[in-house]
Amino acid sequence: MSAHPAPPLPITTLTINPALDVSTSTPTVMAEHKMRCGPSRLDPGGGGVNVSRVIARLGGQSTAIYAVGGPTGQAYRQLLEAEGIVGRAVPIAGSTRENITVDETETGKQFRFVLQGPEVTEPEWQAALAATLSTARFGGYVVPSGSLPPGVPDDFYARVTRAAHESGARVVVDASGEALAAALDEGVYLIKPSGRELGELVGSTLSTVAEKTAAATELVARGRVEVVALTLGGDGAVLVTRDGAQHLAPPPIEVHSTVGAGDSFLAGLVLRLAEGRSLEVAFRAGVACGAATAMTAATELCHADDVRRLEAELAA
Repeated sequence: MSAHPAPPLPITTLTINPALDVSTSTPTVMAEHKMRCGPSRLDPGGGGVNVSRVIARLGGQSTAIYAVGGPTGQAYRQLLEAEGIVGRAVPIAGSTRENITVDETETGKQFRFVLQGPEVTEPEWQAALAATLSTARFGGYVVPSGSLPPGVPDDFYARVTRAAHESGARVVVDASGEALAAALDEGVYLIKPSGRELGELVGSTLSTVAEKTAAATELVARGRVEVVALTLGGDGAVLVTRDGAQHLAPPPIEVHSTVGAGDSFLAGLVLRLAEGRSLEVAFRAGVACGAATAMTAATELCHADDVRRLEAELAA
């Protein structure tokens, strides 16, 4: 009688600054003109929530912790629940922000307007932290992801990391600037910077893939992080551990929109790790998810069939 595979390890995502993503298109973007737009769509966006949404699309499970408030927060929550996302909404007094993506159809250019988040008070972000830690489990993954809104301290992700470590959970941080630097001071399991974010972190302009790989290798060597998954857009991605570095070129696809591609990459990576797969297999899944999302329009995320096909191509 064959043994049943072990159940996946639990995954908790945290989004302290979610956004209701509004996307549309117009022939040309012009100053001081009314620009008639095509159909619009609404998506519940933000780093951690997007990770949870992609995990669900791939048949996995996670718990999404997110802070929402006001009329946009109500719409946001309804959209998430319609997708069947299991989570916990932490109420805030401020109104959840919106992000706006406009595709200029005559040129193929994309304009992205990222609005500032609402002020989040200390009791509110403390409640989000407590909700996250209440779901953290030994051996599982905690994924704090995205920007910090006004009112939330730069060391917020460091606090999440410290507390998650006490639960025995592995912390995967997708952030930039001071929020990422502070988390690294606590020592995290994995980070997913872009090339630009890595350059900002180490205080250097990194021009080539080799320079970026060397900077990531130095972070691992100093013990600040165990794994660096470096996303490089058209140059693919690099996975850096103590055992070395692996570069994976992206599969040949037609890019329509890169919105959410980084979050999708992280979702595929973390889900496969939670399933007990190797880092190498998880890395391929991440690249497949990122590419599959880049194939979709505007703020749409990847489709499971595309991910499976691209995973197989990358493994060939």
